[in-house]
Amino acid sequence: MGKKSPLGLYAARGLAEKYKEKRLHSWKVRRRLYRLKEKFDPLEGAPMARGIVLEKVGLEARQPHSGLRKAVKVQLAKNGVVVTAFAPGDGALNVINEHDEVLIEGIGGSRGRSMGDIPGVRYKVIKVNGVSLQAILQGKKEKPSR
Repeated sequence: MGKKSPLGLYAARGLAEKYKEKRLHSWKVRRRLYRLKEKFDPLEGAPMARGIVLEKVGLEARQPHSGLRKAVKVQLAKNGVVVTAFAPGDGALNVINEHDEVLIEGIGGSRGRSMGDIPGVRYKVIKVNGVSLQAILQGKKEKPSR
């Protein structure tokens, strides 16, 4: 039989201790409490990061899909780490050139991981040279040259 919950008049301390221990079974609580995101995340816990495009890459989609997913290798300005970021939208890779300054954010997969059929890509490009990538693709804004 497992541990029973404390009962009675002076049970509060025992219940509090038990609750404290039980919370650590949740991965969300552990991640926040031990600051694991800040320690192992290339963005160091920040929601977005600025970087320079090193090269354009085409990644093969995971099974059962096929096709090349367009992405870019980005070197982050804050710590020099190189990450792969997905370029969303039709013709996005034609807009992004090497040595462009891009802003990346998390792609929004479960538990902060990759999303869909794109293998090992955790980030997506949202701005190119300070202008929204979506605005450029929709023809609302012109991409500035650096």
